[in-house]
Amino acid sequence: MQTGYVLLFWVFPIFLEGCCVKSNQHYKTGPRMTMPQQRYRVVEGEMFLMPCTNNTVVTWYQITGDRKEDGSFSFDCGSEFLIEAKHSGNYTLLTGKIFLYLQVLDKQRLPCYIAEEGGVMLLAGAGGTIPCPGFNCTESTGVTWYKGDERMSKMYRDLCVKNGQLHLCTVSHYDTGQYFCDTHFVEQGVEWTFRRPVTITAIPFKEVSAPPRITLPDNSTAQEVEFGEPHTMTCLVHFPFELNFSPRVQWYINYGGNVENRTLLRTESQQQVTRKVTFKEFMVNHTDIIREVTPLHLNHTYTCMASNAVGNRNATVKLKRKNKKKWPSLVGYPIASLLLVAGVGIVLHVKWLELQLIYKSHFQSGKLDEDEKEFDVFLSYVWTTPHEQAGLTLFSRSGPESDDYPSTLEPFNFQHVIDDLRPPEMLIPMVLEDVWGYRLCLLERDMLPGGAYTNDVMHAIRRSQILICVVSAEYLSNSNAVFVLESGIQILLQSSTLKLLLIRTSRTSKCFVEPDSPLPPMVRRALTVLPSLDWNLGQSEKVNGKFWTLLRKALPKNKVRLVTGVISHAHFGHNDHRNQE
Repeated sequence: MQTGYVLLFWVFPIFLEGCCVKSNQHYKTGPRMTMPQQRYRVVEGEMFLMPCTNNTVVTWYQITGDRKEDGSFSFDCGSEFLIEAKHSGNYTLLTGKIFLYLQVLDKQRLPCYIAEEGGVMLLAGAGGTIPCPGFNCTESTGVTWYKGDERMSKMYRDLCVKNGQLHLCTVSHYDTGQYFCDTHFVEQGVEWTFRRPVTITAIPFKEVSAPPRITLPDNSTAQEVEFGEPHTMTCLVHFPFELNFSPRVQWYINYGGNVENRTLLRTESQQQVTRKVTFKEFMVNHTDIIREVTPLHLNHTYTCMASNAVGNRNATVKLKRKNKKKWPSLVGYPIASLLLVAGVGIVLHVKWLELQLIYKSHFQSGKLDEDEKEFDVFLSYVWTTPHEQAGLTLFSRSGPESDDYPSTLEPFNFQHVIDDLRPPEMLIPMVLEDVWGYRLCLLERDMLPGGAYTNDVMHAIRRSQILICVVSAEYLSNSNAVFVLESGIQILLQSSTLKLLLIRTSRTSKCFVEPDSPLPPMVRRALTVLPSLDWNLGQSEKVNGKFWTLLRKALPKNKVRLVTGVISHAHFGHNDHRNQE
């Protein structure tokens, strides 16, 4: 076979000179058969490619004698496969209009079969000739060459066909691949096509001219290891192309670091992977695994040696123990502590108000003197419905014999009070005062006219156990209401007995939104941390709803008065009497 390669490299270029005198000349050496009946002869054990019709990808199906598909074999045109004797037979397309007969020949009985003709190597950058196997054994009427399923005569490159041989004016690495030559002949009046494959390998050069080069390991870098653990010794080598490529890579151990005292490294396992990275170069990854690293391994050096027909290269490394992570020095502890204390101090300074309010609202509970508190609840709100209608609804009852109320009310049994959709500003006071019996303070009702508004508000809040603010968009836009909330926050920070609760209506969300008029910074920050309940229209009106349950739990426990008989008639009289004064 080596003799054949020499002939291809040195004899065939003589014929190429006449073929490539004129550039860009392409010869169509035979039509592509599109007749209804095609006949192909192939050799068993060789690669074959079913023809395509009219440059269309189709599928050929083997058929029985009555021309019906039996499903034995089907092949897509343009797909290569290895021919076997069982593939002989008739084939057709789904259309049923074109038929193909495939005859598989035994290569042992073929008079001109030469196995070496099936593979050719061509030198890149020079011209090359590809012979058609068995061409001289047939009375050919023409030869058609293909690379894969693409006809060579249609390629835009310098080539020609002489005596059945394909002549390439210039070979490149793109010419590597599977070629087919179709020899056309007539036998007993029947046209046949004898298809033979040729495997072409383009090579950059015939003889290697450079030694290998090692890219890993690096001579100047020691490899870190851990005692008692395995360690992988990796050698990455780049070899130039060779016809008979057989890379040689080995790891050696140099005892005491002396390269003269060298032996092969005995390891737990060894692995070598070779792959082609470019047209002119291969890369070999050779690894040896040391099963368990001991202190003795640190006393030696290790050399990776790679060689080819031209020469050898080596790289030597040393092992060192991996440094364990060290704790920060003693100087770092005080600095880290100082930074931590400073960070905590900054957070406390910025969030001190919020932290105070959270502690006062949720965790602190001071002793309560009931005699000091005139009111159970101070309720602050801003009307979102006409004041007259609200007043009429709230104070229209005249006595205990009112038809709208029964004589006895049980706790949380006040569905008759919320028989329609009333706003929280109207419904909450009715429930707190008339149903649950709390002593309620309302500014519009219980504030004496003509007094100092600021002092009266502060005094009323101090005389109440809990301040409840019904927060709505109108509430946050009302300066008097915001003053009540701000006063309650200040008293909460000073007193351990006052409680503060926000009831947010559906017109405000838990995420505070700044109204048109800016709020005081204390109020703006307190709105994010103070205890709150949500009033949702259509849900909070339920008798045993979650809202009323949570509200009752938040109210003072020692002042609940369940009203029986007359519903707070005396209390209304007391308030009316005070307003008259």
